[in-house]
Amino acid sequence: MQHRVIGLLKNETVLVVAAVIALVSCILIPPDRQYLGYIHVNTLTQLGSLMMVVCGFQRIGVFHAIGAGLLSRVRSVRGLALVLVSLPFFSSMFITNDVALVTFVPFAIAVLIMAGLESHALLIVTLMTLGANVGSMLTPIGNAHNLYLKARSEMPAGEFLLLMAPYTLVAALMLFLCCWFAFRNQRLNKFEGMDAQEIRRSILAPREEGIQPQVKEMQQSSGWRIAIYLLLFLVCLLGVAKLIPQWAMVLVVAVTFLICDRRVFLHVDWGLLLTFVAFFIFIGNARRIPQFYNLVSGLVNIHPLITSVLCSQLISNVPTALLVSGFSTAWRPIILGTNLGGLGTLVASMASLISYKAVVKQYPGKKGYYLKIYTVFNLLFLVVLVGMALLLE
Repeated sequence: MQHRVIGLLKNETVLVVAAVIALVSCILIPPDRQYLGYIHVNTLTQLGSLMMVVCGFQRIGVFHAIGAGLLSRVRSVRGLALVLVSLPFFSSMFITNDVALVTFVPFAIAVLIMAGLESHALLIVTLMTLGANVGSMLTPIGNAHNLYLKARSEMPAGEFLLLMAPYTLVAALMLFLCCWFAFRNQRLNKFEGMDAQEIRRSILAPREEGIQPQVKEMQQSSGWRIAIYLLLFLVCLLGVAKLIPQWAMVLVVAVTFLICDRRVFLHVDWGLLLTFVAFFIFIGNARRIPQFYNLVSGLVNIHPLITSVLCSQLISNVPTALLVSGFSTAWRPIILGTNLGGLGTLVASMASLISYKAVVKQYPGKKGYYLKIYTVFNLLFLVVLVGMALLLE
């Protein structure tokens, strides 16, 4: 029992904290009919449906196959770095930053081990984490809080993309320059003559030297499943855009996975949805406490962008988005602040902890060095992008 509690605290820290503060708020504001208005159902249904589809893609190995296909065309160390950083940058726009890092950081470490380039691992993982966080901020489906803020603000998808595009482009340029100057154009012969399937098998299978890369072989990709999951992804996009009813989106996705792959329901991160529910309850009750409402709304309305950035450094950007949106309708600075606020400290974006855990697991003696590299690069990106936001907004 004790081990289960410790495991829950380690793996679902944010959920546990959210549940505790929600329960405390329920004591201060006893449950009544107003509770029914706390939960933003559209956010939960959209997020849950998207998570199931992405999990389906993961289980048939689509993302690793894409990565291996790109690696088969790499001819230099610099090119390898650019490919590895690009994978989470672009994929996070569609599959969220945490899924991109769960998929590609262990994959990248295995690639670097295979190529004999482990000395570059910490820097590449840092840049991959930055790539996932800045790539995901472009789209409404890039991360959970964007989905929520788009639904709350009712901002059209096109307007959302135009708002975040300049910052994503500048961040992409910075990532490119980091890779260009940090890695030499030294020839890489390791992958020559290997096709995508051979690379994938070499990276995901146990190596002769006894090194077991932290990547598990997924179920073999199936053409018909890929086609069906692409259609489901389209259904989710139509649901997010409100072109089809939410109930229809959920029904189509759920029934399809009941037929195609029931195990998806076991692998979806339901804890994230419960975290949202807990925060919805806490914020709904907090708005009914005059002293708390006046304090938080005062801070948020003084400068919503800076407040969102600073709060994200302490409690991460997802809880910050749920918190500040309950006390202000300044949607543009809130969207900007919570997205840019994912840069900075290790906890600013909870997805960054995925990379940290992967590094600590593979290189337990280098976690301090990784934190230094991570913090320096994140602060650089944060200062540049926040400065840009203050000038433009």
